Amino acid sequence: MSRSIGLDETLTAYVRNANRQEHPALAACRDFTANMGQIARMQISPEQGAFLQLCARMVNARTVVEIGVFTGYSSLATLLVMQELHGDAARLYACDINADYFRQSKRFWDQAGVTDLIEMRQGDAVETVHALVEDIPGEADMMFIDADKANYDTYYEAGLQLLRPGGLMLLDNVLWSGDVTDARKREGDRDTRALYEIAEKIRDDSRVDMAFTAIGDGILMAIKR
Repeated sequence: MSRSIGLDETLTAYVRNANRQEHPALAACRDFTANMGQIARMQISPEQGAFLQLCARMVNARTVVEIGVFTGYSSLATLLVMQELHGDAARLYACDINADYFRQSKRFWDQAGVTDLIEMRQGDAVETVHALVEDIPGEADMMFIDADKANYDTYYEAGLQLLRPGGLMLLDNVLWSGDVTDARKREGDRDTRALYEIAEKIRDDSRVDMAFTAIGDGILMAIKR
């Protein structure tokens, strides 16, 4: 089961009960993904979903880019708010290399009635995000990055071109189960090193305001100035 690191089962249950009840399609997506074996850990936790929804409200998100869709939980959580705020004018650009993940996600998007608000961009995320920079520069209100960690810097730089001033970027898994604190793992693993380096870069980047949080497996938030 996906949950925030550092929380035992009792605290996890408390946090989830303290949040509002999930939409039935979100609960169905989470239950489906829980039966996928080890890769189920790739799904964000329900508390992260609630956090994304609040972020979408705070920036009045009408146009959102998501890099890394998996089974659709994060996009669905965000879209439910976008649809409430903007109806048919909402648009989420969902980018993933895996066609099976889109098929799996679509059943839950359909259940919630938000599929028509999604533009699916299948392919290598480095290529698709660069194509989006050409298509919608400066139009995105929010961007969620949860794909291959080695390319986080590429997605971050593209995100700064995609976001409007005041737009919000969120990078997931920046704690990497705590591995980012281990110098040997940073030296020997490309993903761990990339996550460590992007955190340092964003901390020192005058183009954004930022906060590093311990929600889930770590979410780094950056607001474009």
